[in-house]
Amino acid sequence: MSRVRTRPTRADTRQQLFEAAAKVFQEQGIGAASIDAIAEAAGLTRGAFYSNFANKDELIVAMLEHHVDQSIQHYRDMLAAHPEPADFVTSLRTAERSPRDPLGRAPLLHLELILYVARLERRRPDLRERLRTRRALIAEIIDKFNRSGGLAIEPHWGSAMLLALEDGFRLHRLIDPQGVPADSFFRSVAELQRLLKR
Repeated sequence: MSRVRTRPTRADTRQQLFEAAAKVFQEQGIGAASIDAIAEAAGLTRGAFYSNFANKDELIVAMLEHHVDQSIQHYRDMLAAHPEPADFVTSLRTAERSPRDPLGRAPLLHLELILYVARLERRRPDLRERLRTRRALIAEIIDKFNRSGGLAIEPHWGSAMLLALEDGFRLHRLIDPQGVPADSFFRSVAELQRLLKR
């Protein structure tokens, strides 16, 4: 009896390319990394690459979009399981990133890709859309906690402030891992909660 071979889905192929690109970018640098090297690291052909992405820039934007999508789903799952503000923050401290999110596992590469796309003026709208998506989610969470009586923060500015804190602490920890504790963001959120309750 012959064995039925299952063809990888488009999502599987893109995931292979994301993982391979992250590895090649970290080893060779974003500028030096070639499409051939990424396809080879993924165990795919150039044709498989071009059937998913027009060029390297499009791949990078897709990687950033995938990271934001994974992060949003992560937050929504945590919120569903922990609807109270204090429980939600506590759960975020200990939660593991998705194993299918290479940028979640490589924060320095994540920042490098953001800067790479930011330098491409025609691609900045893609970054802006992802940032607005992140802000909208955090504003939604803040609004939910406001209505439950757990917080009293203006959602729009609160979301911008929290994202700036998170991104800032991530960068500071990459520069000074000994001087910036891993839970600096959460300590700051706890301190803000304490101040707001005065």
